Amino acid sequence: MNAHTQIVPEPSKLEGAKPETQIIAIYGKGGIGKSFTLANLSYTMAQHGKRVLLIGCDPKSDTTSLLFGGRSCPTIIETSSRKKLAGEKVEIGDVCFKRDGVFAMELGGPEVGRGCGGRGIIHGFELLEKLGFHDWGFDYVLLDFLGDVVCGGFGLPIARDMCQKVIVVGSNDLQSLYVANNVCSAVEYFNKLGGHVGVAGLVINKDDGTGEAQAFANAVGIPVLAAIPADDDIRRKSANYEIIGRPGSPWEPLFMSLATQVAEAPPLRPNPLSHDNLLDLFKGDAVGRGVVLEPASMTDMCAGIAVAERPSLEVLYEGV
Repeated sequence: MNAHTQIVPEPSKLEGAKPETQIIAIYGKGGIGKSFTLANLSYTMAQHGKRVLLIGCDPKSDTTSLLFGGRSCPTIIETSSRKKLAGEKVEIGDVCFKRDGVFAMELGGPEVGRGCGGRGIIHGFELLEKLGFHDWGFDYVLLDFLGDVVCGGFGLPIARDMCQKVIVVGSNDLQSLYVANNVCSAVEYFNKLGGHVGVAGLVINKDDGTGEAQAFANAVGIPVLAAIPADDDIRRKSANYEIIGRPGSPWEPLFMSLATQVAEAPPLRPNPLSHDNLLDLFKGDAVGRGVVLEPASMTDMCAGIAVAERPSLEVLYEGV
């Protein structure tokens, strides 16, 4: 399949979603700036008349924190648990909150060691359907997913055609592009099984101009939707939970352009890279390409002391 083959998406299979709603899943390595990108993107869209719902699907529940000035909002999962114990019904006002036209909620997840984050995602979407997702009328639903977790719940939108397209957020570093490549691999895998989700493009965050992320996008056959510079003003304001894409700000045109690209970019079927080809995007001194894997011996493992070979414990049966 050609790297630039456009996919004709089917309407989202998120139960009852209106066919005119664009449901877009955003993936990326933890800490790469998905929440920062989504807060500013959703805010810009809303300021220009679009109805936008932002759903955080990361167990850290931090997708909406920048949007709400650093405040955390109650998650669907914790609210559901609390209400169930009290014999009460979850209402939309318990879990969905607004700021300047953006609607936002967090699915949440279990505490460390107390459950599966992927299962929490599945449970969260089941609750969304019970809350009447099929009656909501939004132009865009943006889903923020952690890309470096590979269990099934986090791949739900791709595996079940619950979104029309995927956007990946990365930077000019190996780890974030490794995650972006994994997401492209998941999209390609499910396309081979008959899926209809494609990759609309890459957002480069903290772009220092070295070019590896652009080279990655070129190699897998997806466009760069925006390059957000590694700028101290952006870093300082985002650290203070400030929206930088406000009308009249110097960064508004950047996010206006991104909003247009997100709306119009078609879903494409990518050509994910092999690990070696991914490494080839980087200079040898940056990724240790000169390192040779030296096999260890049993003597090495026993601190230099030779150990006699022990008889096998395997039971051998005659005639086998």
